[in-house]
Amino acid sequence: MTVTVGYAGLTHLGLVSSVGAAVRGHEVVAFDADGELVARLAGGVPSVSEPRLPEAMAESGERLKFTADPAALAGCDLVYVAPDVPTDDAGRSDTGPVEDMLSTVFSACGDDALVIVLSQVSPGFTRQHAGPHPNLYYQVETLIFGRALERTTEPERYIVGCADPSRPLPGKMAEFLESFGCPILPMRYESAELAKIAINCMLVSSVSAANTLAEVCEAIGADWSEIIPALQLDRRIGPYAYLKPGLGISGGNLERDLATVRNLAAAHTTDAGVVAAWQDNSCRRKAWAGDVLERELGDRLSGARVAVLGLAYKENTHSVKNSPALVLAERLIAAGARVLAFDPVVTGPLDMDIDIVSSADAAVEQADAVAIMTPWPEFAQIVAADLATHMNGRLIVDPYGMIVAAEALTAGLTHFRLGVQPSRSGVT
Repeated sequence: MTVTVGYAGLTHLGLVSSVGAAVRGHEVVAFDADGELVARLAGGVPSVSEPRLPEAMAESGERLKFTADPAALAGCDLVYVAPDVPTDDAGRSDTGPVEDMLSTVFSACGDDALVIVLSQVSPGFTRQHAGPHPNLYYQVETLIFGRALERTTEPERYIVGCADPSRPLPGKMAEFLESFGCPILPMRYESAELAKIAINCMLVSSVSAANTLAEVCEAIGADWSEIIPALQLDRRIGPYAYLKPGLGISGGNLERDLATVRNLAAAHTTDAGVVAAWQDNSCRRKAWAGDVLERELGDRLSGARVAVLGLAYKENTHSVKNSPALVLAERLIAAGARVLAFDPVVTGPLDMDIDIVSSADAAVEQADAVAIMTPWPEFAQIVAADLATHMNGRLIVDPYGMIVAAEALTAGLTHFRLGVQPSRSGVT
């Protein structure tokens, strides 16, 4: 049997979650107060960039109904409150949109409605709002930018925060969750709220370890990519561990969770020194590309023409929240360089003096240096010999190894990649 599910708030989380539920065969009412947004979505035009999202919206057909009328939620078996939670530069969350949406949903559906907070909130939030609402739950969201639809339709597990986890979940909620065929883990509100943060902290610890050791590789002549398979075959670490080095923590969600842990530790006098170390390591690695360009170009950086390929903080998303590419661009502009950038999805405008061009070829033409800052799949098709033909300089900053180092060297390019010593042509 299908369940009629409501989603309130159609930013990234709510939109992808509602489409995922419809793809799995459920009837979905997707609400947002923004009438223009609703009209675009009803016309099949998604407001975010995610692989297969437009096709999934089309496939959902009549099962997915977009509306700007909150009264439409009253006919749902359960309603998810799912607006994105904005964060500031310090990682602090603004839960105002979630609180406003909760008020809207209960006004439309009544205090006894089965409502689940899907937006990420800090420990204590759900219990604080559960007083007059006996059927309020919290569910840990599974959103990963660039893989959001996949994660929504094929979840690993559901973590559900309850006022009393010893009691069975309400029938319609259990029926809906069980239809996805994954483990369901009921627990008290605070445990579920902290579980999401705990997951992200474990990911950050893996990323920080990988970045720390990759930097050692760059100094001693080891190659981190050769070490990764050995770690993945260790059962205590595993094949799915976050072991690829990167340019620090970006996107906003991980940064928010680290800030939350430090704030909780400060409030309750527990130790979060390791979290501060992770944040320091993130800042260090985010500066890696800029450090390379400053060191290699020296005085030539002022007035240099630098091509930046990729502006999104990771591939398959439009988000530039804390993007290493923008950190680099800001640093280059401050040093007097001209930045020409291309991204397959991010087309501007941005609040800095970047020339956004229409193709990678246009960005690279006559460049003194090229920095490939986002590992978009299409950048793996770039031919080193073509770069050498079109560039003025010979310096390639390629943190994710989109270009084969041996081919770059053959083309006379100096190639920098995370986790390994650079291949030098002798001319930069």
